[in-house]
Amino acid sequence: MSNTKLTAPGGNPSDVERIKRESNYLRGTLAASMLEPLSAGISDDDNRLMKFHGSYLQDDRDLRNERQKQKLEPAYQFMLRVRMPGGVAQPGQWLVMDELARKYGNGTLKLTTRQTFQMHGILKWNMKKTIQSIHQSLLDTIAACGDVNRNVMCNPNPYQSDIHAEVYEWSKRLSNDLLPRTRAYHELWLDEEMVASTPEQEVHEPMYGPLYLPRKFKIGIAVPPSNDIDVFSQDLGFIAIVEDGKLAGFNVAIGGGMGMAHGDKETYPQLAKVIGYCKPEQIYDVAEKIITIQRDYGNRSQRKNARFKYTVDRLGLDNVKAELESRLGWSLEAARPYHFNDNGDRYGWVQGVGDKWHFTMFVQGGRIADYDGFQLMTGLREIAKVHTGDFRLTANQNLIVADVSPQKKEEITELLGRYGLIDVQQYSGLRRSSMACVALPTCGLAMAEAERYLPVLIDKIEGILDENGLRNEEITIRMTGCPNGCARHALSEIGFIGKGPGKYNMYLGAAFDGSRLSKMYRENIGEDEILRELGTLLPRYAKERNGGEHFGDFVIRAGVIAATTDGTNFHD
Repeated sequence: MSNTKLTAPGGNPSDVERIKRESNYLRGTLAASMLEPLSAGISDDDNRLMKFHGSYLQDDRDLRNERQKQKLEPAYQFMLRVRMPGGVAQPGQWLVMDELARKYGNGTLKLTTRQTFQMHGILKWNMKKTIQSIHQSLLDTIAACGDVNRNVMCNPNPYQSDIHAEVYEWSKRLSNDLLPRTRAYHELWLDEEMVASTPEQEVHEPMYGPLYLPRKFKIGIAVPPSNDIDVFSQDLGFIAIVEDGKLAGFNVAIGGGMGMAHGDKETYPQLAKVIGYCKPEQIYDVAEKIITIQRDYGNRSQRKNARFKYTVDRLGLDNVKAELESRLGWSLEAARPYHFNDNGDRYGWVQGVGDKWHFTMFVQGGRIADYDGFQLMTGLREIAKVHTGDFRLTANQNLIVADVSPQKKEEITELLGRYGLIDVQQYSGLRRSSMACVALPTCGLAMAEAERYLPVLIDKIEGILDENGLRNEEITIRMTGCPNGCARHALSEIGFIGKGPGKYNMYLGAAFDGSRLSKMYRENIGEDEILRELGTLLPRYAKERNGGEHFGDFVIRAGVIAATTDGTNFHD
């Protein structure tokens, strides 16, 4: 093991560190703020703490200018995110989320890229009622945001249901065991009585400590050959090793992350690196020790460089591995072979084990709503009323109606057909492989549209695909309104990051299986330029590609763009 002495960066702590330190373990003045009747908003300090409780204060940016003219405060509202490890929800829980979205939210649900529900448009006065209703359904919003471990992802794996069931149980255990220990959530939202603290009682966080982590932390479990959770985008990824049809253990990958900042080369997306292998029962120990390394050595001065990927790159992969094994008291085994085919979803009906069936449907932008001629929200509500299996939210913002018995398959197929939810072939391969973050009007960080615009852009790109016989070709395309990486743009073969209204940086060259990052191809371009570039590149791909060659591989082989071999040369 290395004898290198590890150190944390110097510098004064960021203001967020002050907020956490003064918060009395995430309580702050939230109780009073949520009762204050004169404003629909809360203070900046309390908004920082709200993240740990699963929520952000936002405002409707479509209304911002008009409200300023009328000398009104912004149209404040809260986004609320559920903690739901592995993306599995029971039909009753689906119905609760559906009802709350229509009663207190903006009438829609968002399926996130971390396999959970997000609701927008909740007013301050309705937050407590909403969280309590979620709790009564046996879900919660604890640590769905904030400087802690977030929702643990898990491959939904409909065609290997026995392995999925086992891996899902590990994702649930990780999620539960890595929760913050403070009772602040239960006191604020669930009316648990606050006990007068004593010095002994105040030791709430044996793993996180009073300051929690320097930034958010993300864990995901992949089951080859599918990399649908983009395991290399995670701070900590576990890759299931299946031998003789059984789960043998997990390869461990550390140091991934998608966010960056425009024009700042000290920030970049990064791929997690595999450092070894552990048995299934060892993953909690590995996760806990990795989190404590980030707690101790992460950057608490500059939040833009505070993610674990920067800690790993600064300290060195070998040194972090040595520190991990020192804290574990045992060594990881050598990584075992694995292979990924893709990072997408498998659509339509698939038969799993035990005569159970699974239907994966495409949900554009992850937005569950009713549209003209397409009653997605209503149809899923009716399915939930009769479904006896579960729902699985995928990491690509899609949905699986899972564990359908042969007896129920005919009834659910009829409902899928009645509400127009069954024909995934109507969508091009590009659209089926698309993903977008929320962006405008609710995200305060968005510089450009994403969810509302990407479908419109794809409409126009599909004309180029049709002209070149590429309509059914799967090409991953993702768009984010800012560089934070919520839709994992840097792992898409065609990626767009919002730069300003109607303007995007265009990225090319990521691997179809999520194992290689993209690189910027054009900067600050609008729709005409995007279509002009793709109007040249896609016909070349159709004519010049090798057999079975994916678009991301083609643009590198053809010399259109250089390969990004590591996040540290993402900007080169």
